Amino acid sequence: MRKTFTRIFVGVIGFITTAFVVYAPVTPSKASIRPVEGLEPRLQGGTVSLASPGRIEGKSDTVEVGAAVDGVIQSILVKEGQQVNRGQVIASIDCRDLQSMLPVARAEAESLRQARERLLRGSRKEEREASAQRTIAAKAVLAQTIAHLDRSKKLSDSEAISRASYDEARRDQSVAAAEYERAQRNEELVNAGPLTEEVAKATADLNAAESRITYAEERLGKCVVRAPITGTVLRVLLREGESFALVAPRPLLTVADTTGRRVRAEVDERDVAKVHVGQQVLITSAAYSGQHFSGTVTRLSSVMGRKSVLTGDPADKSDRDVLEVTAQLEPGATALPLGLRVTVEFGK
Repeated sequence: MRKTFTRIFVGVIGFITTAFVVYAPVTPSKASIRPVEGLEPRLQGGTVSLASPGRIEGKSDTVEVGAAVDGVIQSILVKEGQQVNRGQVIASIDCRDLQSMLPVARAEAESLRQARERLLRGSRKEEREASAQRTIAAKAVLAQTIAHLDRSKKLSDSEAISRASYDEARRDQSVAAAEYERAQRNEELVNAGPLTEEVAKATADLNAAESRITYAEERLGKCVVRAPITGTVLRVLLREGESFALVAPRPLLTVADTTGRRVRAEVDERDVAKVHVGQQVLITSAAYSGQHFSGTVTRLSSVMGRKSVLTGDPADKSDRDVLEVTAQLEPGATALPLGLRVTVEFGK
């Protein structure tokens, strides 16, 4: 009987405990107050409204630099940690096929340009003079045949020559007249300017050739990779001899402006009303124990997103949306490495 009573008593106690856990009111927790693992937010004098995890960034966004054409990487001209200026050549793609095509395109364009100039200039002076001389000669021959035909007609009428001789003189005169007319037409063609359609075709051919040169030069220019910003090379991700493809691009390297520091914090969706531009923040990190870095909120994201900074706390929920908040840090924060996880405390 005593054992039975004991079992009943234990069962009742268990039921009461379970009911309390299930039905008791749950106090809402503030996920944003949960700092990065190993850190506790400094609630100094109650002036901190919330704390959120964040990561240290450079003065600018980290830029993933790629090439504009497919190909094999010919050279990487920078190293990690090296300072680069905007527009500086930092890598190149092997484009020797384009380099060999460019001189051919230029030679073709030059040939078409000279042909167009020759067309617009017309015949040479020597050609015009020679044509005029042929016309004069043909005219003289025609005059001679006309005189001979007149004499032959008179002789034929007096029966001094045969009818066949007269017919031969008339034929010579007809041939001379045709030759003179042809010489005149040839002289007109030599002295005439080019046809409109000929000039249009020559111009179109030249423009097409120059466009091919421009296209080849642009393609060749894309084989040279230049720094998009002035900053520091953070990572070199591809090496010489590796291939780069636009279909599935991988960045050649990453660059960022490291002359300053900013922090990108992730504020829980329940606390977004507590942050605003101009708000003071305090940065702490387990790697810099006892040190604190101040800053000012400069931008709030216009859309909610998913968490990217994990605190390492298994109780931290990762399915909530967060608002990215960017704060510019004071100059003394340049010692913080990029990508460092920190706790961001927001003042009231």
